[in-house]
Amino acid sequence: MTETTVPFRAGREGYASFRIPAVVATRSGTLLAFCEGRADSAADHGHIDIVLKRSTDGGRTWGPLQVAASNGPGLAGNPAPVVLDTGRVLLVHVRAAASATEAAILRGRVGEADGRRVWVRHSDDDGRTWSAPREITPQVKKPGWRWYATTPGHALQLSSGRVLIPANHTLPPTGTDTGAEARYNAGHCLLSDDRGTTWYLGYLDENTDGYVNVNETTAAELPDGRVYLNTRNDSPSPGNRADAHSRDGGKTLVKPFRPQAGLAAPVCEGSVLQLRDPDLLLFSGPADPAARALMTLRVSADGGTTWRPAYTVDGLPAAYSDLVRVDPHTVGLLYETGDFGPYETITFRRVPLRRLT
Repeated sequence: MTETTVPFRAGREGYASFRIPAVVATRSGTLLAFCEGRADSAADHGHIDIVLKRSTDGGRTWGPLQVAASNGPGLAGNPAPVVLDTGRVLLVHVRAAASATEAAILRGRVGEADGRRVWVRHSDDDGRTWSAPREITPQVKKPGWRWYATTPGHALQLSSGRVLIPANHTLPPTGTDTGAEARYNAGHCLLSDDRGTTWYLGYLDENTDGYVNVNETTAAELPDGRVYLNTRNDSPSPGNRADAHSRDGGKTLVKPFRPQAGLAAPVCEGSVLQLRDPDLLLFSGPADPAARALMTLRVSADGGTTWRPAYTVDGLPAAYSDLVRVDPHTVGLLYETGDFGPYETITFRRVPLRRLT
């Protein structure tokens, strides 16, 4: 039997809406559930904080809501948390002016100062308190890029010690187009070899062919040391998921992102998680190819080459999600869902590992 709790419910605790979940487990086993607390509406712009709830019992109960990152009346969003080998929790995220809508940014109508910029802060006490935020935009965002987003979902520290944050951006149009077309979507990652002190850009996947155009991306380190990356593809064909591998810790891709036909899904974010015992790669995301619904966990035993359905949560509306290893017997799923729409709650579900194997 699975166990579910609802750490975030729209219209409660001072926020009109909660979106964009991310979850990690600290070295002591505390679960940190992050999301965007959207103060005034469900819109992707406006007054948005990154909020956090902590659980010390594997997600069965949650502590009070706290603000993990803010930008005054503006936006602080796209939480990308990662737990380091030192126990420190890094939180990489973006900031923007409240008035900077996605449409205006894509069309180049927002100045650099008000657009999407990248920040990092950290916690050394399991998420109870946080350092002052520090901007890293010049290190990881090229001049001319318009839209910019980290992950969403958890980030990685590789076995080498390198920190890897999947991210996406948009290119300015090369012709008379507005820049809002899906073909201008592109992907990259942020890398740090000193546990978050300095940052640089890793791989770039940029093309404007309208076939596979990288959007929100999630990553996992496979047992053989390769990094597996899985992305949302907004182009109308050949499908809504694509993937790639890196053999050098995210610096380059073996091949550009290519369609992943084994993952039927709508246009939506997803999450991947590599289990070490057993050796399985997990993917969470809606499985209805035409709608954000039918949250399903799928499993790959060959590093993301092929996939099989392993566990369907239910048939309800569902959208963004993130995965975490709770304990040796349990995987945690933090996901957007509701009875009549996918954005009513952010729910946490404990899934017994035996249900996936």
